[in-house]
Amino acid sequence: MASHRKSRPTGTRVAGIRTPALATAALTSVALLSQTATAAPTDDDRPSLEEVEKKVGDLYRQAGSATEKYNAAKEKTSKQRKRVATLLDDVAERTQKLNEAREELGSFASAQYRTGSTVPETATFLLADSPQDYVDRTHLMDRLTGRQKGAVDDYVTQQSETMEKRREATESLQTLTESQSDLKTAKATVQKKLATARELLSELTAEEKARLAAIEKKKQEEADRKAAELAKQQAEERKRQEEADRQESDASSGSSGSAGSGGTGTETGSTTPDSSYGTKAEKALAFARAQIGKPYVWGATGPDSYDCSGLTQAAWKNAGVTLPRTTYDQVDAGTTVPVSQAQPGDLVFFYDDLSHVGLYIGNGMMIHAPKPGAYVREESIFYDGESSIHSVVRPA
Repeated sequence: MASHRKSRPTGTRVAGIRTPALATAALTSVALLSQTATAAPTDDDRPSLEEVEKKVGDLYRQAGSATEKYNAAKEKTSKQRKRVATLLDDVAERTQKLNEAREELGSFASAQYRTGSTVPETATFLLADSPQDYVDRTHLMDRLTGRQKGAVDDYVTQQSETMEKRREATESLQTLTESQSDLKTAKATVQKKLATARELLSELTAEEKARLAAIEKKKQEEADRKAAELAKQQAEERKRQEEADRQESDASSGSSGSAGSGGTGTETGSTTPDSSYGTKAEKALAFARAQIGKPYVWGATGPDSYDCSGLTQAAWKNAGVTLPRTTYDQVDAGTTVPVSQAQPGDLVFFYDDLSHVGLYIGNGMMIHAPKPGAYVREESIFYDGESSIHSVVRPA
């Protein structure tokens, strides 16, 4: 039976009004466009250029810190690998000697059986779980000839030393595994930080890159101004020191008859380096200058590329001074001096985490390997602001 109910017109009610299907579609489109407009990123959502610069700078510093951890793990891994190789060679050699001692004892056991001896002690000894305990419990040594006693002594000694070396080798292998894991983690961290920094920079427009370059130029100008101030301050300090030395020398000459007047010109705690330091520093600086223009590569120690601590280590090595590999250790490899009394050759460390180091050349300037994408260069020690300077260390 056919229904007499009238069909409903298609559409939707808006505020109590029945709308046709076309109007419904239009309203749906408007709603979707509104949602899309709300979800789409706008210029207001994008980080400011200053925020991008700070983020990139932070990422580079974090990568630098991870690089030093990588350097430490790499050095530890290298040393541990050599130690493991040495221990394994030692274990192999001692195992060979142990087998030879065992064979000698076996010959005594065979002789005992052939002669029908009723006390085949050496055979029982060789089968014991702990030969040393067996010796202690049975007083074996009282029952053996002089030659047999020597063989037993040798066997017990070889077994004890071999077991100890095997234990050391096992522990070293475990340490090597941990070092390799640390190395892998540090490497992944560096790569991740640098990839994020590159991605942020790649998203900048040409105009933003130009503005960023202008910001960097302004920072460099300020850094150069601070370097000039420090150079002036140091020159004035040197002049005062020279005048004080002259007056002390004149006073010493005028009272030459008084013994023990202490005319050395050097006070306890003085930061004035001796002449030998200057000679070494010149060699270190000559090497560093020769590296200018070579690329920064994290983990590199030369000769074609360097990271920051790799450069300072190589420079001072040229002067006959051995520095540790990482910034964390280099900061303890000398005497800390005030920034105002920094001398050419001193190491300048940056940031609270000691993730960067440069070689001071005088007048507020240094030679350093700055960061990925940059090259070894001369730059103000205030390149990232005065607050970024952690300490100055005189390494020799």
